[in-house]
Amino acid sequence: MIIDAHAHIFPDKVAARAADGISSFYNLKVRFDGTVDSLLKINEEAGIDMAVVQSVATVPEQVHNINSFIAEQVRLHPDKFIGFGALHPDFPDIAGETERITSLGLKGIKLHSDFQKFNIDDPKAFPIYEAAEGRLPIIFHCGDDRYDFSHPRRLYNVMKRFPKLTIIGAHLAGWTKWDEAAELFSGGVIYADLSSSLYAMTPEHAAELIRKLGTKRVFFGTDYPMWSAVEELERFRRLPLTAEEQEDILSRNVLRLLG
Repeated sequence: MIIDAHAHIFPDKVAARAADGISSFYNLKVRFDGTVDSLLKINEEAGIDMAVVQSVATVPEQVHNINSFIAEQVRLHPDKFIGFGALHPDFPDIAGETERITSLGLKGIKLHSDFQKFNIDDPKAFPIYEAAEGRLPIIFHCGDDRYDFSHPRRLYNVMKRFPKLTIIGAHLAGWTKWDEAAELFSGGVIYADLSSSLYAMTPEHAAELIRKLGTKRVFFGTDYPMWSAVEELERFRRLPLTAEEQEDILSRNVLRLLG
């Protein structure tokens, strides 16, 4: 079984604009259009069984609609999608929306502080962590040479302050800050995914980072619509990992966390 633990989806009417926005923000080519239909087709072609789908609320006004959209896609494709909700530090009823996320059957929360323009360890985000602690994992975008909002050390501060919070550090817990993140989070203290990382390092380096973070704590992820799932799986298969480690990363780790 293969699960893509990091995929973004958007309603058809805004998907192309959202994908273009991602491309512009990162100055990287986005391979696909961000629609649900494209993700389903790509995953079928690549042999990916399920995806953890999510979206980012760049402004608080988007939170409610994003959560409704993700929940509806999970309802329509229950054997293909696991859903994560969205929150924003400036949303007026974080506790109430967290309850709604749970009631909708969503399994976690997605935050992207570079898009949302807040420091991960800013106290204004603490109500989100307090609402989620012991209940829902949060996947954090981590790392960017251009910004300090999502620096791995800020995520480390959150980990220390909220010890019962289940943290998933996207992009091996520190896009462009991979080695620093692996040192901060060595020993399996958080979860992490491989999205938007393998393209930038040798297979040997990737395997070293995975083992530092803990092979039971890392998930496969493509960052759809950024990358080709087929190519990401090819990169993954080149890593010098055991068959047991590969199976854990491809599905078993995320299933143990999310069920």
